[in-house]
Amino acid sequence: MVITSSNSQLTEQELEDMFNTALQVAKEAGNVIRDAFYKEKKVDTKMSAADLVTETDQAIEKMVESMIVKKYPTHRFIGEESTKDHEKHKLTDDPTWIIDPIDGTTNFVNHIPEVCFSLGIMVNKKTVIGVVYAPIKEELFTARLGKGSFLNGRKLQASKITDLKKAVILFEGGASRDAKILEDKMANTHSLYTHARGMRSYGSGALSICNVAAGRGQGFFEYGLHIWDFTAGGLIATEAGAVVLDPSGGELNPLHRRVLCACTQEVAHSLSQLLVHIDMGWD
Repeated sequence: MVITSSNSQLTEQELEDMFNTALQVAKEAGNVIRDAFYKEKKVDTKMSAADLVTETDQAIEKMVESMIVKKYPTHRFIGEESTKDHEKHKLTDDPTWIIDPIDGTTNFVNHIPEVCFSLGIMVNKKTVIGVVYAPIKEELFTARLGKGSFLNGRKLQASKITDLKKAVILFEGGASRDAKILEDKMANTHSLYTHARGMRSYGSGALSICNVAAGRGQGFFEYGLHIWDFTAGGLIATEAGAVVLDPSGGELNPLHRRVLCACTQEVAHSLSQLLVHIDMGWD
């Protein structure tokens, strides 16, 4: 496979090297998360009391960016903690490393093991590598475009369920406390409790998407997340046979802050028709 960008052609060997680097980076980040997990943490808030950041988030992102810049000085980097409030991202065709140092920071602060490091690599605005590592549970999700997705080396296959009534849907409430947004989200929750088999909330968008890839649920949706929350998981899900799209049913735009993932097109369509769609803006 050769993937072209505006500046270069990436050969299979170069992609393999980037994948191995991504694994190394993820394991280093996982070591930091594991070491800090049960320790006392300094916690700050960002947008709301539900939107937290710790010194560990920031330390991991600085470490990861340093590792990537050293090896790939011409590549671009988008990270949650290095992004300023309301900053707009510009995706180019250049190789771009998209990082969430700790997805599930509230879980991390409260010693809940649903915590992960997420890294996606995009070339030509298409995700070609995805790594999501949950170090407390020792679960490493990986994917390369066209080569399948894996959990600890075991090939993943999304559920084949097509009926929403037989589906377990994963969801997150998000950090916004805007009254109208909360009203719409509660309406969605009510609709799904009456139309789906069940609902679960794990506190990590990246892990929820990976859980759909692993057959641990049949759908996931969220309004208000960011590109770093779903880039890696989105590839892992699609390589497992799931579908990832905009909740309206159209093509996913990685800069539009919303996503829907489902095990089959049928479940995706049912969810899209049922949900009140919320526009949370753009990255």
